[in-house]
Amino acid sequence: MPALAYSRPLMYTYHIVNQKKTAARAKIVRCLCEGNSIRATARICDCAINTVVKLSLEMGAARIEWHSANVVNLNSLVVQVDEIWAFVGCKEKVATAEKKAEGQGDCWTWTALDSDSKLMISWNVGPRDDSTCRDFIDDLGYRLKNRIQLSSDGLALYNNAVKMTFGANVDYGQVIKVYGQEEGGEKRYSPAICTSCHTKAITGDPMNSLISTSHVEGQNLNIRMGCRRFTRLTNAFSKKVENHTMAISIYFMFYNFVRPHQTLTKESGKAGNRYPTTPAMAAGLTDHAWTFEEMIETVLG
Repeated sequence: MPALAYSRPLMYTYHIVNQKKTAARAKIVRCLCEGNSIRATARICDCAINTVVKLSLEMGAARIEWHSANVVNLNSLVVQVDEIWAFVGCKEKVATAEKKAEGQGDCWTWTALDSDSKLMISWNVGPRDDSTCRDFIDDLGYRLKNRIQLSSDGLALYNNAVKMTFGANVDYGQVIKVYGQEEGGEKRYSPAICTSCHTKAITGDPMNSLISTSHVEGQNLNIRMGCRRFTRLTNAFSKKVENHTMAISIYFMFYNFVRPHQTLTKESGKAGNRYPTTPAMAAGLTDHAWTFEEMIETVLG
């Protein structure tokens, strides 16, 4: 009988503690998604570095499972794919055989973007090889229910992967860019100059006006600005490939469900009010922009 007398205050205390815990987690995730490093996040949130790393790993792993189960049967019609470079531990030119065996060296993130809703449909982290490309395109095909127009750059790895996954049920075109010689002293900081660019139909009957990688390349800039591990010429790079994968996983959920997209947010009503619209809302996956607390509770419970 005495136990019943304490049941209500104990449950109330448990609820308040959980609220504080979720708010603290949300603050950490917000800092990470807005381009802060792990150490900066720990200072801002007044917590240990290991707390930030642990939450990142837990949140990233849970988010991958949630994405696999819920971001499916999409009505996408125009999809663009690309790869964005980073490195883990050290750059490829100084990576020893032992370091490469641990996953260190060059690390590519393969991304697939819905050109209309701006939804990040699928992504994969790994080397720039045939196996990783196949896994990436297979996952993309699994999430779609319509015949799509697909665009990529001129990377030859896509040809076989798209053929194996979609067969003839795709309109696929490539953007072929030709770059000139890099000038002395600019190799490290500036990209080579693009001397020519043309489109090429590979499979099906793609509309030439829709063969483009502009949207997904613009998203690459968002990734570099919003995920600290992709910032060039800093020491904020990932030390482990697992940490790198989980960090980009969290960022993509933030991008899809939490942050309103400027090109999707339109005026509503005569008062000129603007209704924040996220890529997930435009894709029909949700009816509102999530908060960080809602994202954490949805994924972690």
